[in-house]
Amino acid sequence: MKRDSSQPHLAGHGVRELALRFRSTAEDGEARAHMVGILSLPAVPGPRGMLIVTGGPQYRVGSHRQFVLLARALAAQGWPVLRFDLRGMGDSEGSARDYRAAGPDIAGALAQFFDAVPSLREVALWGLCDGATAAACHAPRDARVQALVLLNPWVRSSAGLARATLRHYYLPRLLQGSFWRKLAKGGLRLGASLASLRQVAAATQEQTTPDNDAPAPAMLRALTQFQGKVLLILSGDDLGAREWQALLAGDPAWRAVAARAQWTQAQVAGANHTFASAAWRGAVEQRCAQWLQSW
Repeated sequence: MKRDSSQPHLAGHGVRELALRFRSTAEDGEARAHMVGILSLPAVPGPRGMLIVTGGPQYRVGSHRQFVLLARALAAQGWPVLRFDLRGMGDSEGSARDYRAAGPDIAGALAQFFDAVPSLREVALWGLCDGATAAACHAPRDARVQALVLLNPWVRSSAGLARATLRHYYLPRLLQGSFWRKLAKGGLRLGASLASLRQVAAATQEQTTPDNDAPAPAMLRALTQFQGKVLLILSGDDLGAREWQALLAGDPAWRAVAARAQWTQAQVAGANHTFASAAWRGAVEQRCAQWLQSW
């Protein structure tokens, strides 16, 4: 373990924060690239911790400092938390990559986490959007991963996006008085709007060859294998969350996985994709803490 400074940062409530530098386990052209993470450490670390897996154009701080605040809140209640930059993001070396190539980076972070916290015996992987997908795909590969926290998981497909857009954007618009008033005043480009609607409607009917590298099939295979606990948190106002719900509604295999007794589902009413307000972020923190205490 390498620390960027000899003195830990004090985050309050007895929480110390350590800057760590460690390696990915990758065997590609950027093998053994260095990554950077921040460990939030309680005064007395317990045997269970959480590893935050970033996704998309994110680094270890997160949108609206969500990952920083979540890590400190959970560490203040006794759980060590590590958040880190995937290769190619933030202060980590290498080139940016998507969720399909995150496995070696997660493995490297887990190795560092257990080395830095001797009391650690098991971890939960926490991810938002394609960070959730990356976490789920990695979970069956490591027996130390006993749980997953998945927020608005990334299960995007062209047909799935089209169905969610049609149901949760176009149809509600038709019920809004403001839409009809704008139409009556000529404030809408009706031809362009109808063309867009036709494209979306046509996309919902697409029958494409299954893509084994697409998010949903890869995630389904992983979650079918994973026997640990899962906390699913969905935003009340997010198209990605609606895509997830539509996937479950239309696929018996997905419904069977999500119906397992070890799955817990929660929704944050009104929240957007990244839980941008203090109230929405606080609801996520509270739900995660309650869930960690429940087992």
